[in-house]
Amino acid sequence: MTRTRSSTSISFASLVFLLLVFSISATAQKDKKQPLPPGPLLKRTTTRHETARLQYGGTVTLSAAPTGSVVIEGWDRNEVDVTATIELQAPTAADLDRLAAVNNFAFDVDMNHIRIMTTGTHDRSFMKRVAKGFPKALNDLPWKIDFVVKMPVMTDLIVDSGVGPISISGVEGALRLNATSSDADLSLTGGLVQVLIQKGTMKLRIPARGWHGLGSEFQLGSGVMTVELLPGFSADINADVMRGGQIKNSFADLQPTSRNSIQPSSIRARAGSGGATLTFTVGDGAIEIKQKAESTKQ
Repeated sequence: MTRTRSSTSISFASLVFLLLVFSISATAQKDKKQPLPPGPLLKRTTTRHETARLQYGGTVTLSAAPTGSVVIEGWDRNEVDVTATIELQAPTAADLDRLAAVNNFAFDVDMNHIRIMTTGTHDRSFMKRVAKGFPKALNDLPWKIDFVVKMPVMTDLIVDSGVGPISISGVEGALRLNATSSDADLSLTGGLVQVLIQKGTMKLRIPARGWHGLGSEFQLGSGVMTVELLPGFSADINADVMRGGQIKNSFADLQPTSRNSIQPSSIRARAGSGGATLTFTVGDGAIEIKQKAESTKQ
C-alpha cells in the first residue's frame, strides 16, 4: 500500500512538472519588454548591509530581484547578515534618484522569521501603492540586485529568484528554491529540499556519505543537471529526462532496484545501502551522475 501511494504522488508531481515545462515558452512570449529609451544610460551602484539575530530553527525568506545573483552560506553564528549590491541604469541622474526610491528591498525581522523582500518597478501592485505618478518610461529600464546572505546552518530557507546565478552551501534546514533562469551551484547534505529552476544549469554536490533526511527533489525545466556523489554514498536515486535528452551515469556504486530500471532516460537505482530518496528531473536536457573526488575542496 505504501508503494502505491508513493507511485501516485510521483506521477502527479511529474504531470505538474511537465505542465510547467510546456508553459515556459508561452510565459516568455508574454513577458516582452518595451524598447529602452535611445541614448547611453547612466549607471549607479550602491551597497546596503543589514544584520539581525535569528533564533535556532528559524526561517529566512528571500524574494530576490528579477535580475541578479544570489549567494547564501550557512555559518555558526545566530544571526543573518545581508549584503546587497544594487545597480540602477537610467538616462539622467534625476531618473536614477527616482528609481533608487523604489528599486530596493525591505528587511523585515520577526522573532523567528527574517524576510528579505525586493521592491521595485517589476511589482505593479507595489508601484500602485507607493509610487503613484511614477514615469512609465522608467519601468523597463535595466536594474539588478546581487545578494550575499549568511545565515545559521540549521535554518529553513525559502528563495524566489529571477534571472542570475545562485550559490547555496552549508544550509541544513528545509529549503525551497524557485528560479526562472539560473546557473545554480548547490552544496547540500540534507534537509527537506525542493528545487525548481525553469532553465539553465544545476550542479548539486553532496559532501556527505548519505542524505540527512527523508528525501528531496530537484527539477530543471531545460538544461543540464550534474550530481556529484562521494564514494560510498548511500541513497535511493530516481532520475528522469522527461522529453529530449538522456542520463549519463558514471557513479560505479549505483545498482538497479529492479530489472531494467536503469535506462537511457530513466533510472530507479540504489547507491550503497540505500536510504533517503533523491529525485532528479529534467524536462529537456541531460542529467549526469558522477563520483566526486574526496580530496576536492568544498
